[in-house]
Amino acid sequence: MADISGYLTSEVVVDYADGLIDRREALRRLALLGVGAAVAVPMLAACESNGEPPAPAPSGSDVPAGLPTEAITFTGPRGTLQGAWAAAADPKGSVLVIHENRGLTDHIRSVAGRLAASGFSALAIDLLSEEGGTARFTDPAQATAALNAAAPGRFVADLRAAVGELLRRVPGRQPAAMGFCFGGGMTWQLLAAGEPRLGAAAPFYGPFPDGGDLAGSKGAAVLGVYAGKDARVNASRDAATKALEKAGLTHEIVTYPDADHAFFNDTGARYAPQAAAQAYEQLIGWFTTHLR
Repeated sequence: MADISGYLTSEVVVDYADGLIDRREALRRLALLGVGAAVAVPMLAACESNGEPPAPAPSGSDVPAGLPTEAITFTGPRGTLQGAWAAAADPKGSVLVIHENRGLTDHIRSVAGRLAASGFSALAIDLLSEEGGTARFTDPAQATAALNAAAPGRFVADLRAAVGELLRRVPGRQPAAMGFCFGGGMTWQLLAAGEPRLGAAAPFYGPFPDGGDLAGSKGAAVLGVYAGKDARVNASRDAATKALEKAGLTHEIVTYPDADHAFFNDTGARYAPQAAAQAYEQLIGWFTTHLR
């Protein structure tokens, strides 16, 4: 759970255990992540998959519709970075949105648009910019493998550049950072790297890094969002809470008891409309309260 590779591997295993993918697809995805058959086969055998197909995602969404986004580029530490930008009419602040392990998808773009409609200009970064962007990958598993193969530290450097881009586009207003799953973990890592410019952060069901020290991000008020059925990520929730307390950061940890991992994604099989709507309302309230 502490490193990117371990987390992405666990994502595949849990998807298999929950019946969202079959054994062949799980082995294929694990192979793309560099997990050989000698390890992958017993790993999957240990899962208690019920063999049932995943329940269809509920139609529609209780989360408000958003504004359109536009594709943008900006300067990063190793070259040009890509993203989706949504501008609020009269921004109360700005938000960096960090995607899940499949890269910058339409769902993540829609999150940026929703934030803009709620008064916060938003930039959804593409952490696969160096590979040519998420759109280059027709196979989502290949996009995940590319994230797994990235050089250590690269993503935090890119996220810092994105925070700078937010400050350039929305001067005089504090930025926040938020992310989902893999992006939730990246949000924690950005905080642990000591990003001092953030006024708030909201990692959604993201793994907390082993030994993470949040003292360098003194200005950030953190809303940690978890799902009650997500035992894998929840295993690091206590460590996150202790680190927040040790750093003296304003924080709140919220767990939606009947929801599972990725419950906010309205395109996925684990989407929970009621929990997603409640989490979004709390998120907007948090940013409204803590961004200046």
